[in-house]
Amino acid sequence: MNLLLYVSTVLIWGTTWIAIKWQLGAVPPPVSIAWRFGIAALLLFALLRIMRRPIWPPRAAWRFLAAQGLALFCLNFLCFYYAEQIVPSGLVAVVFSTAPLLNSINGRLFMGRPLQPTAIAGALLGLVGIVCLFVQQMAGHLGDHTAWLGLGVAFLGTMCFSAGNLLSSRMQSMGLHPFATNSWAMLIGAAILTIGSMLAGYSFALDLSPRYLGALAYLAVFGSVIGFTAYLMLVGRMGPERAAYCTVLFPIVALAASTVFEGYRWSALAVVGLLLVVAGNLVAFDLTRRIFVRRAVTGS
Repeated sequence: MNLLLYVSTVLIWGTTWIAIKWQLGAVPPPVSIAWRFGIAALLLFALLRIMRRPIWPPRAAWRFLAAQGLALFCLNFLCFYYAEQIVPSGLVAVVFSTAPLLNSINGRLFMGRPLQPTAIAGALLGLVGIVCLFVQQMAGHLGDHTAWLGLGVAFLGTMCFSAGNLLSSRMQSMGLHPFATNSWAMLIGAAILTIGSMLAGYSFALDLSPRYLGALAYLAVFGSVIGFTAYLMLVGRMGPERAAYCTVLFPIVALAASTVFEGYRWSALAVVGLLLVVAGNLVAFDLTRRIFVRRAVTGS
């Protein structure tokens, strides 16, 4: 089950960048994000009703839901939309790849979780791999102060993502399923974005082009309902540290799609980066030790 959830998350989130790119244009980002999570929340509430699961969370969970809605389904996406407007998406992906490390550190600081050496080592290997993959994009922006501002905003978004992970883990330890918590947190995030957009004077009119509407549908259904539910179920089953390793892998899927749709050219350094990411996966999930132990037991 963990493998299915993991692969689903990587494949879905590795392709949502295309849909997000198709949304940029006439509709302000906060409005697009509000529509996305508003639709996703309604779909999740409908699923809860169909599955006859309880909808109303206990009173003790509301403070966590409000914090998750603000961090994970509002500020997180605002930061990344802003960052991608001023720096290449490859640089943003490098910053976002620090999520496993942030989850380990924040889990230790705020929840008393023990640090997992394999998760940290795997995350570091993966981060080096991602840097190798995007080093050509990074080289031209080291002296650009605007780019550094964008990277700082991306890091803030990653911190919000990490906070949302820990909040989900806390609520799952209370016995709450991500279906229920996501529905309310997404609704809260959409409400905050809606109010902010209204105060800013943004129009809520949608771009009716097939590309925009198709992107909105993909982000709401696959990127939000399926992707976030699968990912946060992994957080509950594996812990925030190992679940967050998805964030290191999905840029690889994005690069594969870029190879097909945008003519991305692989260099020798990029191949080395890909191998480091794969090695990081093996280390993060302690698969090398398990394989060694299994061979020692079976004698093969």
